[in-house]
Amino acid sequence: MKLLDLFAGIGGFSLGLEKAGFETIAFCEIEKYPQKVLAKHWPGVPIASDVTKLTYKDGVLYDDGKEIYRGAIDAISGGFPCQDISVAGNQKGIKEGTRSGLWSECARLLREIRPKYAIFENVTALLSGEQGRWFQRVLFDISEVGYDAEWHCIPASELGAHHHRDRIWIICYPREVLLENTRHGRRRDAESVVKGRDSPAEWKCDTDTLGRSGKNVADTSGNGLQRLRQNGSAEGSVRLRRGKRWNKVKNLLGSSSGWDIEPNVGRVANGIPSRSHRLKCLGNAVVPPIPELIARAISEAD
Repeated sequence: MKLLDLFAGIGGFSLGLEKAGFETIAFCEIEKYPQKVLAKHWPGVPIASDVTKLTYKDGVLYDDGKEIYRGAIDAISGGFPCQDISVAGNQKGIKEGTRSGLWSECARLLREIRPKYAIFENVTALLSGEQGRWFQRVLFDISEVGYDAEWHCIPASELGAHHHRDRIWIICYPREVLLENTRHGRRRDAESVVKGRDSPAEWKCDTDTLGRSGKNVADTSGNGLQRLRQNGSAEGSVRLRRGKRWNKVKNLLGSSSGWDIEPNVGRVANGIPSRSHRLKCLGNAVVPPIPELIARAISEAD
């Protein structure tokens, strides 16, 4: 699958997804040092610097009006900025004008590109911010452009890492032309959802799913993916759907599921070029085995 990697950092998403057979056709990353890392390890793959200037029209990807790729894009990925979401940040949320508000560019590109799959990642505070309204906004934006979503909190330690790094992972895929109404057993056309019959004000979250604490949503026990579905009435809801535990993880990852012993990485930059940049990049990066796991599950389902 042809992949567009947004907010790419040092390429953790691409590293994991490519191990499962994806091919990165372009990156988008604004910071200069991560751009150098990407250029070193993916020579020849174009790197756009501003997601707001990235557009896709008639099968062509443009960076500020300049063509950088021509052809279908099967998947997009991105860990959009967490500075305004994280509990260590300023908690301004994903409104316009915030760095985390660049989520809206993810939704825009999802609408323009219409890939087979999209994979997004962020800190788990996204679930509980403003009593669940931040995550409600993300789910509505996904639904508004005609996509369904599934999500789960997967810490790196769940896959054998020596540190926790808990993150929310959201997998999106196009809604079929006919939607199944799970409540009434009816079906209806997806266009009625996308073209404005449902508005954000008409969406509400089940309190047991996106409650004030968000604890039920941020469950890391591995009991399956939670899922977004439009329920067929003018009033939508978010529901928790529990499935089997992650008993296929080792089978999907195979021999790549092992972890090397992590070195004792100090916090000072004495005598090592760009050490502070490297530490920042590692702190912002996703752990590649998780997108690899997701990609292998996608390939198995596809």
